[in-house]
Amino acid sequence: MDHFQRHEGRLFCEEVDLAELATHYGTPLYVYSRATITRHIRVLKEGLADLPHHICYAIKCNSNLAILDLINQLDCGFDAVSLGELRKAQQINAPMHTTILSGVGKRDDEIRGALEAGVMYIGVESEEELSRVAEIAEALKVQAPVAVRVNPDVDAKTHPYISTGMRDNKFGVPFERAESLYQQASRNEHLKMTGVTCHIGSQITQLAPFVDAAKRMSHLAQRLQAGGIPLHYVGMGGGRGIPYHHGEGAEAPPPSPRDYGAALKEILGPLNLTAVFEPGRVLVGNAGILLTKIVRTKQGATGKFVIVDAGMNDLIRPALYQAHHDIETLLPPGDATEIVDVVGPVCESADTFAKQRALPLTQAGDLLGLRSVGAYGMVMASSYNGRPRPAEVLCDGDAHQLIRQRDDLEDLWRGEFPLHALAKPA
Repeated sequence: MDHFQRHEGRLFCEEVDLAELATHYGTPLYVYSRATITRHIRVLKEGLADLPHHICYAIKCNSNLAILDLINQLDCGFDAVSLGELRKAQQINAPMHTTILSGVGKRDDEIRGALEAGVMYIGVESEEELSRVAEIAEALKVQAPVAVRVNPDVDAKTHPYISTGMRDNKFGVPFERAESLYQQASRNEHLKMTGVTCHIGSQITQLAPFVDAAKRMSHLAQRLQAGGIPLHYVGMGGGRGIPYHHGEGAEAPPPSPRDYGAALKEILGPLNLTAVFEPGRVLVGNAGILLTKIVRTKQGATGKFVIVDAGMNDLIRPALYQAHHDIETLLPPGDATEIVDVVGPVCESADTFAKQRALPLTQAGDLLGLRSVGAYGMVMASSYNGRPRPAEVLCDGDAHQLIRQRDDLEDLWRGEFPLHALAKPA
C-alpha cells in the first residue's frame, strides 16, 4: 500500500497535488510520501513482533538526510556500507549502537571510523578483512564487535546483478569455512565475535529463499554456540521485494511481513538470539515518484517516442536492470490510449524508461510520474551528459518540504580546474 491516489482524476501524494508540485519546483523531481514510509516500517515491525529483532535500514537505498531522520525517529537503526553513509547517519544523530557497517571492500579509515563510532558490529566479509579489523582494533586499544557474513549458497531467484548469496558471488565467507574461522577468531583478544550474518540478494519476491537461508544460518549458529562462541545476533540481511508492476500483467505480490516474520520465527526463535534485518527497498521503494515533463513526441520509423526531460542519469534502474516502473499521467487521463516508447534525452539508446507501453494520448508539456522510485533512484543519480541532478521533496499530509535542492549548472564543474601552464620546479 502507498499514499499516491487520484482525486478528481489528478494524481496526489498524500494530500498534495503532484502537478502543482511539478510546476512549483520544476522537473525532473523526486517526491516522497512520509505516510508511506511510516506505514511500511510499522507493518514490518508488527510482522516481526514475536521475534527479538533489530531493524537496520540500508542507507544505500535512499540516503537523503530527511529520509534518514524520519527513519531514525521511527526507532530504526542503520546499515552503512561506507564511511560516507556512516557519517550521514551520524549527521542525524542516529545511535551508533544500533548501526552496523557492511560492505565487501572496507578501507582502513572505514573500519577505524566504525570502531571509533561504537557501532553494533562490523559485518566482516573475509578472513583477510577479519585480520585487518583485529590489527586496527589493537592499534585503537579496543575490542572490535564482529559478525562474519557467510555466503549460504542460496539462489534468491532474482536479477543476477543483485544476487549476493551464491557461491560465485563476491560477498561473504564460504559457508563451509565459517565455523573454523570463528574458532580461530575467538582466540584473538581484540575481536568480539558477537554475531553471524548473511544477505542473499535484493528484490526477492518469494519466501522460500529466506527460509532456506534461515535454516542454514540456524544450523551454523547452533554449532557455533555449542562450540563455545557466545553469539548475540543472527543477521538475515534485507532483500524483500516490492511490487513494481500494477494493473494488467502484474506479478504475484511478495510475501507479507506477517508471513515473513512467522516463517523466520519458527526457524530462528529457538536460538534465543536477536535477529538483525537490513531492509531498504521494502521501506522506501513504493514511497517515491519521479515527476517528469514531456519535451516532445516524435514519430519514428517503427513507432512513436514520448521524449521526457528525465533521463537515465536521473533514474538508471531501467537501463541497468531492465527494470519496470509504472508510468502515469499527473492530470486526468483521457479514454484513448496509444502504444509508445518513453525515452529520455541522454545520448544512449539505453536511456529508455518503457518500450511499447500503453499510455493515454499525450503531447509536449504534459506531466508524467514514474512510480516506485524511492529506492535506488536519486541515490544512483549522476550528472552524465552535463545534466544537473534533480531536486527532492517530502510530502506530509497537505504539506511539502524541499529536502534537496536541484543542482546548479555550476555544480557540474565544482572542484574541477581548467588546464593552465604547468608549474616548473625552481
